[in-house]
Amino acid sequence: MIDIENMSILIVDDMKSMRLTIRKMLKNLNIGTNLRFAENGKEGLEILGNVKCDIAILDWNMPVMNGIEMLETIRNDKVLRDMPVIMVTAEAERDIVSEVAETEIEGYLLKPLTLSALDNTIKAVVKRANDPDPATRHRLKAREMEETGDYETAIEQIRIALVHKPSASRLLRQLGLLHFKIQKEGIAEKCLLKAASVNKQDTITRSHLADYYMDKNELEKAGKYYLEILSLSTRYHEKALELGEKLLIRGSRRLSLDILSKVITRSKKHNAAREKVIEICLANNEYEFPQILLEQSIKENPSNYDMIYKAGLVHREAGDWEKALQCFIEVDRHVRSHIEAKFQIAKIYFMNRKVLQADEYLNQILRIEPKNEEAIALRREI
Repeated sequence: MIDIENMSILIVDDMKSMRLTIRKMLKNLNIGTNLRFAENGKEGLEILGNVKCDIAILDWNMPVMNGIEMLETIRNDKVLRDMPVIMVTAEAERDIVSEVAETEIEGYLLKPLTLSALDNTIKAVVKRANDPDPATRHRLKAREMEETGDYETAIEQIRIALVHKPSASRLLRQLGLLHFKIQKEGIAEKCLLKAASVNKQDTITRSHLADYYMDKNELEKAGKYYLEILSLSTRYHEKALELGEKLLIRGSRRLSLDILSKVITRSKKHNAAREKVIEICLANNEYEFPQILLEQSIKENPSNYDMIYKAGLVHREAGDWEKALQCFIEVDRHVRSHIEAKFQIAKIYFMNRKVLQADEYLNQILRIEPKNEEAIALRREI
C-alpha cells in the first residue's frame, strides 16, 4: 500500500525550474516526504536501480532519454514494471496521449501545471494502485500465468477481466496475442480487429495487425493500418518506409505513395525523411513522385546544389532531358569544380549532337582531373 503523505516520488525533468515547481507544489499539498530528482530518463533509471520509489513523474520531452523511452524501459523491467507513472507534457504535445496510453501509463498532466490538477492526478493514481479494479487484478493474474507458459489459464483470466471492461482495447489486444501463442490465428485476428475498432487511438494493436498481415503477405491490409498508425504516432516510421517500398515493388503505387507521403509529413526530421523516400522511389523506378519532392526541396532551399544535381539525375531517368540539363547547368554555374555535373552536361550535349559544347565540358573536366576515365572514354566516342 502506498501512503500518499509519506511516499517516495521520483521527479524527472530537464528543467530545474520545473523540478523546483513540482517540489513546491507537493510540499503545499503535503504529498510525499522523500523526493528524488533527475534531469533525464537515463539518470532517472539509475536512481530506480538503487532506490525504491512509489511513483514517478516524468517529463515527456527531455534530452539523452525522453519520458516515453524511460517509461518503456520501466514497463519491460520485472522489478519496476508495476510502478505508477505520471507523464507531464506541453499542450502542443497532445498527440503523445495515444503513445503513452499504449505503454500503460497511469496518468498524464498538461503544462502549465496547476495545484489542483497535480493533486487530483496523484490521488487518483495512488487510489488505483492501492485498490486495483477487478479487471486490473485479473489482467495481472493473466500476465503471471502467461509468464509461466500457462496460456489457457491466462486466456481465461483475460476473459473474466473483459466481463468487467468489455470494451477495453488493451484487454482485447492481450487476448488476441495470447491466442497467437496457442496457434489460433483466426481468433487472435478477430480480437485485434475488435480492439482496433473500440479504440481509434490504439496504435499498438494496429501495429500488431499490420505485422500479422505483412507476415501473411497481405500488404494492402497492412498498408491500411499503417496509414492509421502514422496519423497517431511518429514511432513507426522505419517500418512504414519498409512497407511502402514493398508495396511499390508489388505495384500498389497509390497506397505506397500515400504511406511514404505521410511519413514525410509526420516526421520531425522532415528533410531526412524526404531524402530517404526519394532513395526508395528511385531504387524502384518511381520518378514522378521524387520529381515533386525534389522540386519542393529546391524551393525551400534554392542553394542546395547537391539536391539540384539529384533532381537533374531524376529528370534524366524520367526522360526529361531539358529539365535535367537545366539542373546540371545550374549546379555547374555555382559549383565550378562539380565534375559530375559537367559530365552529365557533356553527355546530354553529345546525345543531342552538340559535339563542340560536349567537348568543351570534357576539356573542363580533364583540366581538373586529367585521368578521369569517363571523360576520356566519352571523348574517344566524339
